[in-house]
Amino acid sequence: MQPSEMVMNPKQVFLSVLIFGVAGLLLFMYLQVCIEEQHTGRVEQKREQRAASGWGPVNYLHPIARIRDTEKIQDHITNQNPKSHMSKDPKNKEENLLNSERPTRVFTENNHSQGEAQVLSRITGSPTIQLIEKHQGTKTLFRKFSEMNWPVDIRPLNKSLVTDSKWKRIDATQEKRRSFLQEFCKKFGGVSRPQSHLFHMVSRIYVEDKHKILYCEVPKAGCSNWKRILMVLNGLAPSAYNISHDAVHYGKHLKKLDSFDLKGIYTRLNTYTKAVFVRDPMERLVSAFRDKFEHPNSYYHPVFGKAIIKKYRPNACEEELNNGSGVKFKEFIHYLLDSHRPVGMDIHWEKISKLCYPCLIHYDFVGKFETLEEDANYFLQLIGAPKKLKFPNFKDRHSSDKRTNAQVVRQYLKDLTRTERQLIYDFYYLDYLMFNYTTPFL
Repeated sequence: MQPSEMVMNPKQVFLSVLIFGVAGLLLFMYLQVCIEEQHTGRVEQKREQRAASGWGPVNYLHPIARIRDTEKIQDHITNQNPKSHMSKDPKNKEENLLNSERPTRVFTENNHSQGEAQVLSRITGSPTIQLIEKHQGTKTLFRKFSEMNWPVDIRPLNKSLVTDSKWKRIDATQEKRRSFLQEFCKKFGGVSRPQSHLFHMVSRIYVEDKHKILYCEVPKAGCSNWKRILMVLNGLAPSAYNISHDAVHYGKHLKKLDSFDLKGIYTRLNTYTKAVFVRDPMERLVSAFRDKFEHPNSYYHPVFGKAIIKKYRPNACEEELNNGSGVKFKEFIHYLLDSHRPVGMDIHWEKISKLCYPCLIHYDFVGKFETLEEDANYFLQLIGAPKKLKFPNFKDRHSSDKRTNAQVVRQYLKDLTRTERQLIYDFYYLDYLMFNYTTPFL
């Protein structure tokens, strides 16, 4: 054969390269599978050795008890460090609520490892035994919460500090409110266990340890002056009349119940006097709108106002879209009733049932904004507050504005259709029922 005949044409060269390439790829894949099988075998062998010793692998991101083949984990002990896992970002706080109780090491024991556990128990100063003994209280506490009966039975008020007969009428009204709420929750609650995180449920509750008070904050129901009272009771100020709005809301002088560990929360819920002050839902809603949208506000206008105008105001001008000022009540209601809101809910118009969970946390005292001053002063008598301390009756902000009452509410409702008014009532339906408020003018 002549050398010129031995030269391969381009098609033959391409086919040869393709065949060798495919063969090489198949060989590589085969070798990779073999290596992975050998590696997996060694890993499984190590896991079996570790399982035989009674320890599961520790995952420091989500450290939970390792489920054995028998799926019979009898016990696990958690290493509690309440502060180490709490997020500093309030937006991430809820998802980190119970992460504060996450274990850093998990001990598992089953029938196969009982023998090893008995051997460990005979070793003086065994780290495993020290871990178990150290956190036995934490384990019991978690069991208490898991077995806790919700709702808790209501406790009678301690009236030993009330000596003046002038409080009899207010006391009778208070007993009716408490009984009504309790009966409502028994009939309609239908809750045997809480569906929300405990830490989330108590996130609106303020703590005053000296007089053993828990106060659930309901915005637009006298909460600013109540915080002033708590600061005075705490010894942080001599008078409620000398505390500014910013000091009340941004000073961070008061503790919230969710800042305590599980034991602290559990103890206070069961031993402190729990109070909530509520308000007619429609009045509270109009009051919130007037406060946040009818006056200059560096937060609510850019955050809520801009989003509301953009979605619910056709042909909005550029200035309105840029500053978010001038939201109309009807636009605000469209936002409230929209299942696809452009921006989330806010505590100032959130339902009280979602702020304070009154059918899960039974409050010892139910005050109303409509009788705020006399209810609050009676409560101060109940908890043994200094006799000179009286609930302040001044308007916290926009003092020149008329207080939001039934007459003012009617003026705002005039701009709404009957259907829109009915939908607002439906939105706050639970608050109307549990606090025995009259159906509004629709």
